[in-house]
Amino acid sequence: MSLSQTIDFDLDLINRYNTAGPRYTSYPTAVQFHEGLDADRYAEIARGTNASGRPLSLYFHIPFCDTVCFYCACNKVVTKDRAKARPYLDRLYKEMALQGELFDRSRPVTQLHWGGGTPTFISHDEMIELMDKTREHFRLLDDDTGEYSIEIDPREVQEDTLALLRKLGFNRISLGVQDFDETVQKAVNRVQTEAQVMSVLDEARRLGFRSTSVDLIYGLPHQTPDTFGDTVRRIIEVNPARISVFNYAHLPDRFKPQRRIDEDALPNPADKLTILQQTIQQLTEAGYVYIGMDHFARPDDELAVAQRDHTLYRNFQGYSTHSNCDLIGLGSTSVGVVGNSYSQNHHDLEKYYQCLDENRLAVFRGVELDTDDLLRRDVITRLICHFELAFADVERAHGIVFGDYFAQELEGLKPMEADGLLKVTGNAITVQPAGRLLIRNICMVFDRYLRQATEQRYSKVI
Repeated sequence: MSLSQTIDFDLDLINRYNTAGPRYTSYPTAVQFHEGLDADRYAEIARGTNASGRPLSLYFHIPFCDTVCFYCACNKVVTKDRAKARPYLDRLYKEMALQGELFDRSRPVTQLHWGGGTPTFISHDEMIELMDKTREHFRLLDDDTGEYSIEIDPREVQEDTLALLRKLGFNRISLGVQDFDETVQKAVNRVQTEAQVMSVLDEARRLGFRSTSVDLIYGLPHQTPDTFGDTVRRIIEVNPARISVFNYAHLPDRFKPQRRIDEDALPNPADKLTILQQTIQQLTEAGYVYIGMDHFARPDDELAVAQRDHTLYRNFQGYSTHSNCDLIGLGSTSVGVVGNSYSQNHHDLEKYYQCLDENRLAVFRGVELDTDDLLRRDVITRLICHFELAFADVERAHGIVFGDYFAQELEGLKPMEADGLLKVTGNAITVQPAGRLLIRNICMVFDRYLRQATEQRYSKVI
């Protein structure tokens, strides 16, 4: 394993650097989005990208959930009424028609993702219809070469659900597990048996899904190093291609469902760090590579290969191997990355519906990136994906002298270099094993907006 794919857990450093900061699924972050970028400006930008011929990536937000998980910070609609999906899908089809008119039909969709909420909330007939409607407006690949993925709730999977999804062209699934411990599950209102999870993973393998990813969360009520270690051990036994281990950020003032979590039952900061340290050890000893930002993958997985090849990318769906796409966000709250811009749809369902009923896109805010934004995004993306940065690569791409342009930032990195987080030479920055868990802190040095911010709106980095 190369230097960039090893990790040191230094408790003293983590405690000292464990401040709040962005996750850098975008730069500039969503805090910089404004209503000056509206649907009309978005349409102009979108049409302008056709000259590039770049492939497309489609993200569909399906916001509905049958029950609420108390830890959840996603944009969702909790309802038992499955009929509520119908009016939403009808608007989604209108949105697809409007978006489809903006992009040349010759541009292939190399990446597609259904997220939520719970995408499997919709019926099988509705799944078929949604994919058929997508094919009417966009050029989907029918040869299984695209990366077509879906988030799965094991409790929502019927006997033939996975077979249908495979037939529809999906070749990757992401499975929400969080924790197998029954006490933890009850405390967060997410009760699912280990058998449900394992049957989905077994069936996915049998049906030829290319990749299975499992999501876990540490820091939930009643978790201990022993109980969570047991969950991790059982997941390792089934050997999924990717494992995400997310930090639970308890922010009940911002996310109402979290008010139903007993704060006294949450693990204390020391136990939480012990859980993280133990999890990293378990996964790396089992052969998983630390990709960064909560993500682990088997060495032969595309993410690990892309990281070694320096082709890994990061966007609103997390780490990706598709950096050269224009990403179209579809559905309420979805974010698009089209040309040199970010754009977001209305969160509120009524406003989302109203826009589409008036035959206009539901984009209500966003940001266009200037030259400095593009440069800093490139620097942050290289660091967060590859843990190293060659100055010459950035200078060639952006026509700058790195040491001159980033003199203030290089000065700001010196304390981190003294602490062993990274090494700065005359021609490169290399993140050391002790700095990999703290990559957000390193990237924050290059964030111009963060320097100017008067208010802190982010979760802790660990």
